[in-house]
Amino acid sequence: MKAAVTTTAALLLAVAHAPAAHAAASTIAPRQEVVALLTGHDVRSRPKLARQPTGSVAARRPITAARTVLPVLGRTVDDHGRGWVRVRLPGRALGGTPPPRTGWIRASHTRRATRAWHIVVDVGTRRVRVYRRARLVRSYAAVVGQRSTPTPRGSYFVEENVRLAADHAGAPFALATSARSSVLQEFAGGPGQIAVHGVENIGGRLGTAASHGCVRLRTAAIAWLAARISPGSPVTIT
Repeated sequence: MKAAVTTTAALLLAVAHAPAAHAAASTIAPRQEVVALLTGHDVRSRPKLARQPTGSVAARRPITAARTVLPVLGRTVDDHGRGWVRVRLPGRALGGTPPPRTGWIRASHTRRATRAWHIVVDVGTRRVRVYRRARLVRSYAAVVGQRSTPTPRGSYFVEENVRLAADHAGAPFALATSARSSVLQEFAGGPGQIAVHGVENIGGRLGTAASHGCVRLRTAAIAWLAARISPGSPVTIT
């Protein structure tokens, strides 16, 4: 997709690892702590300033310029009293391959918040289940990745909530996630990013495996999600 629109088209218009065939409510936390980045941050493999950074994460997302919001996996304080946060990170692991990375960033210049929503994509049953405070509130039939370009399983999060132009594939909305295709290193000029999106201008029969890794939902379903899901919300693909 081009510019804000091109970048959006560059999503692998798609979504979201649970230990069981599908995640039961008991495996879903009522809330997910997140941090919003007020500045860009270096990422380290350990919570030590002396460690060489393994990468960096920008304060803003590339499609919408929304503030980067990352799920928190842990916190600690180092020997010098500096706070650190272990977070999930957007994009591919070093070397360009999934699964998604985690790492440590400084707690300074971040803002704490929580997310109550959790999206679970069950590739086997081809359904998307939506939880709020660990309670199942919606279940939708979906189109998932075909055998040659599967929807990647794992624990991810929503990077951006993107409104798509009416004439774009996957309209009217795409929830761009931190997942990346394990097959396509790039798609339509983008990084092979997985998103949950609509079926407008792209079609597909719900309940089938027919996408490039995407998760497609009927228009009413993706519109309902887009009105509620914020960046940082967990996405689990089983």
